Amino acid sequence: MLALGACTTTPATRAPAAATATATLQGDALRPAQAGGWVRSELYFGVGEESGAADRPQTEGISDEKWRAFLDKEVTPRFPDGLTVFDAYGQWLFRGAAEPNRLKTKVLVVLHEDSPKRRADIEAIRLAWKQATGHQSVLWSRQPVDVSF
Repeated sequence: MLALGACTTTPATRAPAAATATATLQGDALRPAQAGGWVRSELYFGVGEESGAADRPQTEGISDEKWRAFLDKEVTPRFPDGLTVFDAYGQWLFRGAAEPNRLKTKVLVVLHEDSPKRRADIEAIRLAWKQATGHQSVLWSRQPVDVSF
């Protein structure tokens, strides 16, 4: 009797297979599921009219059209997979100036592999901006990051 009772017990209820599966990320060589050895580069471009010391040449404000043309010509071909731009306000003190220079700023953020080719791309963008605008510098900040797509 005991043996027959064991045969008639209802099986334990299981959760559906989909509910127990864990999520996985899929990627490819250009957009891996996870990757190390990448950096977040931030470039700071002054686009507003300068308000610095009058004893040095002032650069004019950069129009939205000129900024977009620069992105299309110099940045997007080097980083076609994506980038981010923030509008910001910045200020800094030129050497020998009594007051800080204040102007509108564009912050360009690019996540990229940390390689000589990509560092050269960033330098080419900085140089192109200085040549196109007459600005003295483009601040470049780099931070190591882990990415996941």
